[in-house]
Amino acid sequence: MPATAGSPSPPGAGRAGAPPPFSPPPRALMVLCFEDKPAMIDLVKLILSKRGFDVRGALGGPAAIATVREVEPDLILLDLMMPDVDGWDIYQQIKADDELSHIPVVVVTARAASIDRTLGLHVAKVQGYITKPFTPDELVALINQVLGIEGEGVDKAGAASPTV
Repeated sequence: MPATAGSPSPPGAGRAGAPPPFSPPPRALMVLCFEDKPAMIDLVKLILSKRGFDVRGALGGPAAIATVREVEPDLILLDLMMPDVDGWDIYQQIKADDELSHIPVVVVTARAASIDRTLGLHVAKVQGYITKPFTPDELVALINQVLGIEGEGVDKAGAASPTV
C-alpha cells in the first residue's frame, strides 16, 4: 500500500538504487623502515604491502627524526647497523622526544647474538627484535603482535599469509 501524505514512509522508500552513505576506507597502517640497503627496503615493502600496510623507506642519517615527524608512522622498523648513523642513536632520539616516543620500534638487524636481543628488549625496551634473515611470516607476526593485531602470521583481514 503506497504511503499517503502525512503518513510515514517505510524505511528505505524512495531510495531504491541509491548508494549507501559515503564513509572513507580506514587508513592503512603506516610502517617506516630505516635501512641502509634499498633492496631490503623494497623487500619489506613487498612483504608488508601485500598485507595492507603502507610502507615508507628511509636510509637513516642525520634527517631520521625529521623523517619520522613528516611520515607520522604507526610503527618503525629500525636497522641498527647503518653506515651514516647508529640505529641505537635514532632509537634514543625517538624515545627522548615527547611527540614521537609513543611510536613502537621494532629492531631489524643482523646482530643475532643473544646479548644484543637482551639489550634491545630488556634494557633499551624496544617493542620487537627480529634478526636477518627472517621469513615474511615472522616479520608480519611480530608487527601484528606489536600493533595488537590479532593472529600470528596473518594479514589484517585474517587471511593466511602467502609465501613470498
